[in-house]
Amino acid sequence: MKADTRVRRVTVFCGASSGCRPVHLRAAAEFGRAVAEAGLELVYGGARVGLMGAVADGALRGGGAVTGVIPRHLSRHEIRHTGLTRLLVVEDMHQRKARMAELGDAFVALPGGLGTAEELFEALTWAQIGLHDKPCALLDTGGFYQPLLAFLAHAAAEGFVSRRDVDGIVVCERPGDLLPRLAAHAAQMETPCERR
Repeated sequence: MKADTRVRRVTVFCGASSGCRPVHLRAAAEFGRAVAEAGLELVYGGARVGLMGAVADGALRGGGAVTGVIPRHLSRHEIRHTGLTRLLVVEDMHQRKARMAELGDAFVALPGGLGTAEELFEALTWAQIGLHDKPCALLDTGGFYQPLLAFLAHAAAEGFVSRRDVDGIVVCERPGDLLPRLAAHAAQMETPCERR
């Protein structure tokens, strides 16, 4: 995939844990490599552990640029990745999320826990209220995000979320399919007649 003019940096949210299924680690590394091969920069939470470390290492092995953003208190606990292109140390979690949001042209959530969910929902909420128009995507490895998608469909049916906002989330199961879909979605968002 050729790098889209709009999407130059992809901000990734994912777990600092590896999870119970090896498929998630493999998919994270594969997605990192795909980002690098597309000529895009990876922006993520700066850790060397779990899916975070796997996606960063995948991008680095693919020859890509990787920017990590980590809060000072986590950096002191020595979980920071020391082999990145650039590591930004910020004061707290709020600054981390703000910096990652500022740097990225698109948001992708890989499997993760509460922190990943918080980052994802903040990006989705900010899009909903017009604070950004960056595409948001889920890497639904092994059906990880199916319960969340079911919840969002339920929330839409109950009238708490618009169907348009739910349908605007790019969802892919395979890492190699996600970036082309993201680029196509970003291009559609740039076309005035396609904007809602």
